[in-house]
Amino acid sequence: MNIHTYEKIWLVAALLLIVAFIGTITYGSVGLGIAMIDDSEETIDPSALSEDDRFSEPRVEQVGENEYEAYVVARTFMFQPDPIEIPAGSEVTFYVTSPDVIHGFSVVGTNVNTMVIPGEVSTMTAEFDEPEEYGIVCNEYCGSGHHTMEGQITVVPEDEFDLTELSVEAPDEVEPGNETEFEVTVENGQLEDLETTIALEIGNETFEEDVTVPGDDSETVTFTVDTADLGEGDHDWTVTVDDYEESGTLTVVDPDAENGDGGDTDE
Repeated sequence: MNIHTYEKIWLVAALLLIVAFIGTITYGSVGLGIAMIDDSEETIDPSALSEDDRFSEPRVEQVGENEYEAYVVARTFMFQPDPIEIPAGSEVTFYVTSPDVIHGFSVVGTNVNTMVIPGEVSTMTAEFDEPEEYGIVCNEYCGSGHHTMEGQITVVPEDEFDLTELSVEAPDEVEPGNETEFEVTVENGQLEDLETTIALEIGNETFEEDVTVPGDDSETVTFTVDTADLGEGDHDWTVTVDDYEESGTLTVVDPDAENGDGGDTDE
């Protein structure tokens, strides 16, 4: 059987085109590291997300080398957390749920796109190789504020990323002559140990302590301040750990001076 040269060319071109289509579909569904949701996830009570360890505090967690999990809550009309910050060169598994109505979770410029149904957890895994910003939109109509429902994923250079959280427990008001305590807790969400310095500034005094916070753990430091050195009045304070900062005001007040000595009464 004799096949004309032009027919051979078109036949080869058609076969190459078919192979290219198959390769494109395969890459889009497998090569980008996207795992679609399925029906194997257990259900969740949408009215009790505050009692669920995964979604009571929407956040990003490191679970392995270059592996992270993001627990996201889509609610009218926002995403939490926002922005979602992750390091470049990481694989991120998103766990997304809703406490109210059906939403969408679509990351613009990628094929991360899922429906978020109350009572269910949508799970998707994606890889983010380079520093970049991605918009998140809700592509399921969810009410009057649907058009304003958007968020952001920020992919930062790996050496600029951390999962540090800072919290401070301190009184608002104390009496003069007493010592008061500032309890500072640093949480390290990454797996590597964090070496840092905690600094407290109040009045003209500065307190510092170097700490090592183990990976996926926390460290608490207590600073003791003598109010006699501060004097009466309002004293602004600031606690810093790397780029994180908490501030407030400590008031030193004498109750006797405020209320009078009580020795004189009108007749």
